[in-house]
Formats: sequence, C-alpha cells, structure tokens
Amino acid sequence: MSAMKRKQEQVEATLRLAPVVAVVVIDKLADAVPLARALVAGGVRAIEVTLRTPAALDAIRAIGAEVEGAVVGAGTLLAPRDLRAAEEAGARFGVSPGVTPALLDAADDSMLPYLPGVATATEAMQLFERGYTLQKFFPATPAGGPEYLRSLASPLPGIRFCPTGGVSALTARDWLTVPNVLCVGGSWLSVAKLVRAGDWHQVEMLAREAAALRVM
Repeated sequence: MSAMKRKQEQVEATLRLAPVVAVVVIDKLADAVPLARALVAGGVRAIEVTLRTPAALDAIRAIGAEVEGAVVGAGTLLAPRDLRAAEEAGARFGVSPGVTPALLDAADDSMLPYLPGVATATEAMQLFERGYTLQKFFPATPAGGPEYLRSLASPLPGIRFCPTGGVSALTARDWLTVPNVLCVGGSWLSVAKLVRAGDWHQVEMLAREAAALRVM
C-alpha cells in the first residue's frame, strides 16, 4: 500500500468517527482539555484545533495527552512550517482551507494524514490527480452550498468531501444528505461564549445532538 493511500485511509477513519468534526479555536490553554472532554463525552471525537491562536499547538499536545478517545488534529495549515509544527505537537491529522504547491509537497513528505481544502471542481480534480480522494470543501456555504457539491457527485465520483464554513446545526443535515459528503466541520459546537463561560455541559449537549445527525 502506498503512503498516500494509507494516509487517506487514516483520514477517512477519522472523518467517519461522527457526522461532525468539531472545529475549535482555543484562546486559553486551560480550556483545551475540558472542552475536548465535553466533545468526546457527547460523541464527537474528531477535534480540529485551528492554528489561529498562540495556545493552539500546546492545546493539541494537552488534548492528545490527557483526553482519552479524542482524535485531535490541526486546522488552518497555511504553510509547510505549520504542517511540521502540527506533527511535532502530536496532531493526528491536518486540515487546510486551501492548498499551495509547497504545502502539498510538504504533506507528501510528512506522515501526517492530511485533508486539503478546495472550493472548485478544478481544484478538486487537481488534488484527485495527486491521490486525494478526501477533501475539505471550504468555505462551504459561500462557495455554493449543498447543491453545488451534489452537482459534483456524478462527474467526480471518486471524491468525498467534508464541507466546512457556514455549516450550522440547522443546516448540517442538509449537507449530510448529499451523497459525496462524508461529514461536516462544525464550529457551532464550541462557540466562544460557551468556552468563555466554561459551560462544558452545554458543549456536551451540542455534541450529542451533532453525533445523532447521521443520515442513513
């Protein structure tokens, strides 16, 4: 089995853990572990910590070390250095909003399973040529919504997507009914006001609702 195929299988296993991948922004390291524990308790095990704050890499380390059942990844990978830093921090998968040639080359050389972002059919085809059968669709709602991805299912049958960006608790099920959608990325599970308040019970409840969204 090629390294690319093995890494894509690892990405798929992560995306199949629940209908929603939690997309979180962690400003304070102290919030990382209780937030992750609440998400996992609610049934959402895949947690993408975006590299948008100084606490992000330490948060990934803490979640990986202290939260049983969590599969923690790094989001907002914009350059090769981000991918390397995520891997060194113990991330189990990496996600980017788009792609660059340098980032793709770095991903080829890395052991980190990688989910690159696309917004058009052309970008999806270019990534498919490089072996990426699993891709992030971003920004999902502004880029065309569920019907756009539905229109790609027939001409691009070998690609499945994780739409992220503008997906909400109210619209997630609409996305999950699209045949080439494997799961969605959701930031509504950890809105800033809940994290600031330390309302981990409400985070867990939101995660339970998200985990129950699976469309058969």
